[in-house]
Amino acid sequence: MKFIDEIDLKGKKVLCRFDFNVPLDNSQNITDDTRIRAVLPTINYALDEGASVILLSHLGRPKGNRDPKYSLAPVAKRLARFLGKDVKMLDDCVGEKVKAEVAKLAPGDIVLLENLRFHPGEEANDDDFAKELAGYGDVYIDDAFGNAHRVHASNVGITKFVKECGAGFLIKKELNYFKNVVEKPARPFVAIIGGSKVSGKLETLLNLIRRVDKMIIGGGMAFTFLKAQGFEIGKSIVEEDLLDKALEILKVAKDLGVKLYLPIDCVIAEDKNAEAETKIVPVQEINPNWMGLDIGPATITLFSEALSNAKTIVWNGPMGMFEIDAFGRGTSALVHILANSYALTIVGGGDTDVAINKTGEQDKITYISTGGGASLELLEGKELPAIAALSNC
Repeated sequence: MKFIDEIDLKGKKVLCRFDFNVPLDNSQNITDDTRIRAVLPTINYALDEGASVILLSHLGRPKGNRDPKYSLAPVAKRLARFLGKDVKMLDDCVGEKVKAEVAKLAPGDIVLLENLRFHPGEEANDDDFAKELAGYGDVYIDDAFGNAHRVHASNVGITKFVKECGAGFLIKKELNYFKNVVEKPARPFVAIIGGSKVSGKLETLLNLIRRVDKMIIGGGMAFTFLKAQGFEIGKSIVEEDLLDKALEILKVAKDLGVKLYLPIDCVIAEDKNAEAETKIVPVQEINPNWMGLDIGPATITLFSEALSNAKTIVWNGPMGMFEIDAFGRGTSALVHILANSYALTIVGGGDTDVAINKTGEQDKITYISTGGGASLELLEGKELPAIAALSNC
């Protein structure tokens, strides 16, 4: 697989697939532009090399229909501000009008095509749709790490029809961090896995448990492990069909000598709302009509001690329902522990990324990934479809 700095871009039309799937408020204002800022080095490099640049992205889930609330127009405005130059926004991503506009581009020009997912051919990985996109450029560069685990027309199908392709600087950086973590981490290596469900992270747990020195499990998924061990968990979230899998993971950890940490106390409430009464109880004393929604102070201390000598820490998934302050203290405490650690700290995007930004300590984390799902698949030991497509291009 080539990278952008190994390809001659001078005077060429360069198609760049990015992940501009940014959060918007009700007034269509971008509330977090991390994903835009992350790919500025790739865009600036292409422009500096004398290319004309055609930007491709999706935003949200319009399900193959044109929906103004998912327009990329706010992204074009933000990009223009960052780049200090006009970014022309087109009202579609395929068709004769788009073809004509792209044909007029001169070196140094930049244009953003409208949301790829306004067309069903994108998510269906339709060859005709992919071929039409490919026809706009001489070179294709994929730097959409957050979408690299998907098999779509603009990141997989398109590679069959372009003359030359490669990856951008963001994908290069993401792959380097995760490759080093999975293949040759500095030890002790500790994984922190949270979030609500075991099912979405089962392969990650099974792969990492064989690679780490310690594993910390928190968030809603911890209650499946606690119930598997015979604890009464009240109305806490649980996946009954995965109790045996939880026991299997616990057994693998024991057999391999991997220390696995689960919560020893938690914050419980009757309801998932900010006004609900809360209590801190040991995990053995969860009220049958209450639910666990965050880790407690004793667990924070336990997890802190487990992380104290770590040289590499990978974290994916919050420790509780952090969106509500009453259930966000565990996640915030963990952010603070990582921010003040001497370890290499890598956070796997998604909700964890949001939680870290909420604390304002993001600059103290070694690396925050732009892709939750993609980073999970790398931690599972899988090859990402978009990366495989670039390798075969």
